[in-house]
Amino acid sequence: MIGFGDSPDGSTPRCSRAGCGSAATAAVNWRNPKIHSADRVKTWLACDEHREYLRDYLATRDFPVVVTALDDIPAIVPAITPAITPGGAS
Repeated sequence: MIGFGDSPDGSTPRCSRAGCGSAATAAVNWRNPKIHSADRVKTWLACDEHREYLRDYLATRDFPVVVTALDDIPAIVPAITPAITPGGAS
């Protein structure tokens, strides 16, 4: 998955926002329906400050987006289907 930046010691997932080194608190799960099949989901990690920024960035491009807790990443993969609209559950 994209965006799994770790701290220097590898113990803490970090936010995927460029230039941000804060600890991630959420997963922004998305896909580009023009090039990805329904089972292909990408994940960016987000800190509290950038969670909505990253979600909005993807939603404005009409990508299906679901924001989850970090622990829920594996569970969301089957849930991002064409039926989920941008700006869905967050």
